Amino acid sequence: MLLTLRLLHTLALGLASATALAPPLSPHVRHESRSVLPRGWAPVRRAEADRVIPLRIGLTQSNLASLEEYLLDVSHPESANYGDHWTPARVAQTFRPAAESVAAVRAWLADGGVGAERVRLGPTGGWVHANVSVAEAEALLATEYYVYEHAESGTTRVGCEGAYHLPEHVAPHVELVTPTLHFDAKVRKRSVKSKVGNPGSGPVSPKTTGTIKNIFNQLQHCDEQITPICLRALYNFAYVPLAAHKNSIGIVEYTPQAYVPSDLDMFFGNFSKSQVGERPSLVSIDGGTIDIGFGGFDVNGESNLDLQYAMSLVGKGQPVTLYQTGDDVEGASFNNLLDALDGSYCSFEGGDDPFQDPSYPDPFGGYQGATQCGTVTPAHVISTSYSYDEWELSPAYMQRQCAEYAKLGLMGVTVLYSSGDYGVAANGGICLDSQGEPQFGGNVFAPSFPGGCPYITSVGATQVNPGAKVTDPESACNQVIFSGGGFSNVFPMPSYQKSAVEGYLSKYPPPYTSGQYNTSGSRAYPDLSANGANYVVAVQGEYELVYGTSASSPVTAAILSAVNDARLAIGKKPIGFINPTIYSGLFKYAFNDIVSGSNPGCGTEGFAAQPGWDPVTGVGTPNFPLLLAAWLLL
Repeated sequence: MLLTLRLLHTLALGLASATALAPPLSPHVRHESRSVLPRGWAPVRRAEADRVIPLRIGLTQSNLASLEEYLLDVSHPESANYGDHWTPARVAQTFRPAAESVAAVRAWLADGGVGAERVRLGPTGGWVHANVSVAEAEALLATEYYVYEHAESGTTRVGCEGAYHLPEHVAPHVELVTPTLHFDAKVRKRSVKSKVGNPGSGPVSPKTTGTIKNIFNQLQHCDEQITPICLRALYNFAYVPLAAHKNSIGIVEYTPQAYVPSDLDMFFGNFSKSQVGERPSLVSIDGGTIDIGFGGFDVNGESNLDLQYAMSLVGKGQPVTLYQTGDDVEGASFNNLLDALDGSYCSFEGGDDPFQDPSYPDPFGGYQGATQCGTVTPAHVISTSYSYDEWELSPAYMQRQCAEYAKLGLMGVTVLYSSGDYGVAANGGICLDSQGEPQFGGNVFAPSFPGGCPYITSVGATQVNPGAKVTDPESACNQVIFSGGGFSNVFPMPSYQKSAVEGYLSKYPPPYTSGQYNTSGSRAYPDLSANGANYVVAVQGEYELVYGTSASSPVTAAILSAVNDARLAIGKKPIGFINPTIYSGLFKYAFNDIVSGSNPGCGTEGFAAQPGWDPVTGVGTPNFPLLLAAWLLL
């Protein structure tokens, strides 16, 4: 009897000890959800329970709460550390997830029956990988998986319905899990319309009114046709590179968008004769190519526009890098570019969404190399004329990518994105209903991404008014396109723009309710602007008249690149993340204030351009001599 009692006592102690060591039981809580599917997708059946999927758990990064503080320390003009940019190694170490997060996720997977032999930690410590069955994933995430099909391309993918959940004690350690809700940014298939690189795939896409026979290259015609001399006159931009060997500027294109070399020479022959025969330095990312086998404005218009103007403005002395991203079968997403620029972000550790961000080797027969991870040194200024709409993506996906742009800023990279061409509306003029769902005819404004990310510089569009001289003030663009602008539904307002935005809202309150746009104090965009109307662009041996913030971004990049050149020539650092600087009082008079025009959409006149910053043209257009002088003093 005594022996039995002792055995029972020992067993009880053992059970108590095991209970103390076991992770606490906790209920599942909603981690991510979405109320509407992206355009074209619909569920067709439940996913097979024994189907294996690559579960990727993105761990919460350390020190993200201090990200803006770190960035302002090297980017704010009043900081003693202005220009002291970080090394990639320091960035990776600072934001590496904590060991406690790794342990919590491993224990959760083990409790769910996923053996340790199936679990591995990515090389940078940011992601946990486990190949699991659909049945296991549904139990782990308290959700249901379906097979979804895209109506246009026929592409299928597996994703969960509506939401997924995590145990309450695990949730703080996880940023996001894939594959779950994030399958909207990239549609695979050999269809031009399914590529990010297609001009119709996002809010930013150049528009054309057709070919033109008579080319004007005189300043008196800048209200009818914009050519490089018009832009130089508008922004007082005259500069000869002094430190081109130290400087760099990059233009991003997504296959099947591709420039045509003969068009480049045709353009140079008319507007920059010394550059005939000059080509951008091609950096192929994940099979990026300009040899796509077909042509026309839809596939050549964007790249031709970007390169013809960026290259002619920086001039013969400054090489321009072309980041041609994605093969002509799978294409690419923004994450493929970020993979190449920063290995710690890369898909080799499960960083990308395997259904949203194309992975390589290409299973459809295209590029057969591995996904490029940290193989590309970022240029000092990088311009991208493509984007999505916020409603198409999950907040976690956007927040993860936005944080990466901040890290590039920490490393001294200026990241520019076009703000959009539909005013306060989304791509194609789509707006939102009262539930935040896309609706033609809706009256709720639909912001773009990454325009709403506070760690990129968003570029809006202006125009030379019909009948005006090139020396007259520009207005917000209202020919063919409207400058994208407004307030994010995802990102809070950063401190650097708080005074400017609150000043606008106080002095010029928009005549809209909180039901039409986010009035809670969110990130406002664009940050600045440049001309976006009546560009003369060579396309397939003819000249076309082109419109869009797609033009505004590379033009701004060329001007900022010249500032970098001047700073580098006297031993200073690149300007890096420019937003805290351009919103500061030191730069108040370095921009041409735009005070007329608006950005209509969603059945409204949109926001109005007013003195100072506004959500149509930002702080205005660059005045190069004043910008240069201000930055050289920092």
